[in-house]
Amino acid sequence: MNLSEGNQRLDVIDVWAQHPTKSFANEPFLEPLRRWTRQAFDAVSLEEMAQVMQAAGVRRALLSPWYGPQGPLISNEDVLQATTRYPDLFVGLASADLRNPVEAVRTVRHYVTQHRFKGVRFIQWLWDWPCTHPLYYPVLAACVELNVPVCLQVGLTGPLCSSETGRPGHIERIALDFPELKIVCGHIGYPWHNEMIAFATKFPNVFIDTSAYKPRRYPAELVAYMQSYGRHKVMFGSNYPMISPEACLKELDVLGLDGETQALFLSKNAQAVFAL
Repeated sequence: MNLSEGNQRLDVIDVWAQHPTKSFANEPFLEPLRRWTRQAFDAVSLEEMAQVMQAAGVRRALLSPWYGPQGPLISNEDVLQATTRYPDLFVGLASADLRNPVEAVRTVRHYVTQHRFKGVRFIQWLWDWPCTHPLYYPVLAACVELNVPVCLQVGLTGPLCSSETGRPGHIERIALDFPELKIVCGHIGYPWHNEMIAFATKFPNVFIDTSAYKPRRYPAELVAYMQSYGRHKVMFGSNYPMISPEACLKELDVLGLDGETQALFLSKNAQAVFAL
């Protein structure tokens, strides 16, 4: 079966992708990822990105902004441009400058209520602050009020920055403090994936996405979790442009998922969590 035909039939949603703008593609901190993945991460047009997604059979892709102390590498307006041009393909996530919590809440509320963005993205290592830092908490409370997930990076930091911000223990703390908050934990949590699985099991509103890893690199414990009691807790993500969705989906069969579990992983869990 043709890859695109098969994945269209399976209704794929990619929960972590980003449009590589010039400011993003030129960032020096991406150099280690370029070496690992042997990808250039060059800036591409929206049309080119849409073609990549559609060729892989992705029906919807959630686009991440990147905000850090140096300002936005991918802004909310960049994301809005993509969702406006391709409303049936791209779904927006919002972000903001954590150093101004009142304005951050206003920004998030604006993009969720006025532009139908479906969640909030923070990449903690950009700030060198874990998600338990007090400046996150006003936005986390706003996510609860708006009924949208917060999407975070958990596990090893690929660029040459500290991985401390990605330890799963920080997820446990905010899950305790915000029991109504939906938390989507990207990048599997490796090398602390067993902790990540434990917290996803413990908390009904904690989920895992597989971005930044191809299926052949999923830890065996994660695959076993997906095949059994974690079938409603794991979602597909590519982390495009670092890894293409097509490269991930070509390896799907190694997971040994039955049809229903595969559908949950590829789209149905994301539909429920992000209210798509």
